Amino acid sequence: MRIHIATDHAGLEFSQYLQTHLTEAGHEVIDHGPTEYDALDDYPAFCINAAAAVAADQAAGVEALGVVFGGSGNGEQIAANKVKGIRAALVWSLATAQLAREHNNANVISIGARQHSLEEAVSFIDTFIAEPFPGDERHVRRIAQLAEYEQTGDILGKGLDKY
Repeated sequence: MRIHIATDHAGLEFSQYLQTHLTEAGHEVIDHGPTEYDALDDYPAFCINAAAAVAADQAAGVEALGVVFGGSGNGEQIAANKVKGIRAALVWSLATAQLAREHNNANVISIGARQHSLEEAVSFIDTFIAEPFPGDERHVRRIAQLAEYEQTGDILGKGLDKY
C-alpha cells in the first residue's frame, strides 16, 4: 500500500521513524514534509499535499492512505479535511484507529505527536492500515451523505438548514 505522510516540526522525529517502520512493513512511503526541523514551519501545505496525494491515488485506483501529525493533531486533521474526497480522523487510541476505518472509511488519520509515545503512535497507525472497511450499509450511506454535501452543499431529504 502507498502511505502518504506529513507533519510539522512537532512530529518530525515521528515522521523519520515512521518512514522506516512502514517501509520495512512493505509499504511505499511518500513523505510530504518537512524534511528538516524548523520551529516556525507551517503544517497546512504539508498536510494538504499528503491528503491531495491520497485522494489522487485513490481516484486512480491506487491503494493509498495518509497519516498526518503535529503537536495535537487537530490542525493537521483540519487541513487534511479541506481536500475534496478526504475523510481525516483524529486518532488517540487503538479503538479510534480501528473505528476510523470500520465506521468512517477514513483515508487519512491525524495523531498528536506531543500526546503519545512513539510506540503508541505506531500501534495506532498499524491498526488503521490493517483495518478493512467492511462496507456496512449504514456506514456507506452516511459516507455518501458527506460526499453529497461536499459536492453540492446539501444532503437531499435530510432537512439541512440554509445559511
